[in-house]
Amino acid sequence: MKYFFLVGEASGDMHAAALMEELRKQDPEARFVGLGGEKMRQAGAKICQDYTKMAFMGVIAVLRNAGQIKENFRIARQALMDEQPDVLVLVDYPSFNLKMASFARKNLPGIKIVYYIPPKVWAWKTHRIHRIAKLCDEVLGIFPFEPDFYAKYGYKCTYIGNPTAEAIAKWQTAHPQEQRAEVIALLPGSRKGEINNCLPKMLKAAKEWGLPMTIAAAPGFEDDFYQPYLSENVSLTRNTWELLATAKAALVTSGTATLETALLNCPQLSVYRIYTSRWLGWLKPFIFKIPYFTLVNIVAGRQVIYEAIGPKFSTSNIRRELRKLLTDKEYIKNMLADYKHIQSLLGDNRVAQTAAQRIRMLTQSPQ
Repeated sequence: MKYFFLVGEASGDMHAAALMEELRKQDPEARFVGLGGEKMRQAGAKICQDYTKMAFMGVIAVLRNAGQIKENFRIARQALMDEQPDVLVLVDYPSFNLKMASFARKNLPGIKIVYYIPPKVWAWKTHRIHRIAKLCDEVLGIFPFEPDFYAKYGYKCTYIGNPTAEAIAKWQTAHPQEQRAEVIALLPGSRKGEINNCLPKMLKAAKEWGLPMTIAAAPGFEDDFYQPYLSENVSLTRNTWELLATAKAALVTSGTATLETALLNCPQLSVYRIYTSRWLGWLKPFIFKIPYFTLVNIVAGRQVIYEAIGPKFSTSNIRRELRKLLTDKEYIKNMLADYKHIQSLLGDNRVAQTAAQRIRMLTQSPQ
């Protein structure tokens, strides 16, 4: 059985690699190919295009890299036709992956299409749910509320557990909790635009405390990229989870990293720069279907961490919230209690194994 994976960012590369390993356990003859990164390559996949050439976010970044994006589509289409896979596995990255799913459905009769880690249609662009249901044979969700959301529209989605929660639980078993150090963790994102937009203001806000700061480097970026931000008091690490497990507090760019930070019990606030932030308050009800931006607050169903996002993304707001994270014991206690609630909601499913079983069942079912 040949599996073609489409991945567009670092977290997807990690989760796809874990799924590949489980598929190989259940299907020793499995072969893997696709668009992804180093972790997929290490898991045995033939990589047709590295995700670092695909991770563009925001209108301006997309326009600036229109030529590269067009080339990525060409490479993906050609690879699909050359490889003739039995199964196409989409991992998040909806703008690209849904177009490729449509191409595969039209040009590869009989192919099975699985969405592993589907886009967050419950947050925004809800109309995509109809396209996903039409194109995909199986939708494997990673948040416990997703099946009910899909059911409201008459579609099926299976909750298989959360891969981030599973991966961190395994890591914690091998790395017993250490005492927290007087260090502020800075997680500025995994894309160049995110890092350049968020990191300077994060550094400026945290600087006044005089505490050591450590930046978590993103996969795909060399140390030299971060050099302009480093100093005697600012260091760099590639061990993000170790940093979060020992830091006193964290400033985190909105994304999967906020959930990782919560699962590692590190007090945090989330940041994100939005170019149209002055219009965000007016536009939000029309674009976003939920009251929060971060996964931590979305899963909990209430504000657990402060979101310095859009018009709230200011040095003064970050500085004020960081003071609470470093000094307000009651505030920290309540946040950590909410983290435990989130962990219980996500459960302890063996995600990749369950996903692999569902995919194998799908491939063995009648056409």
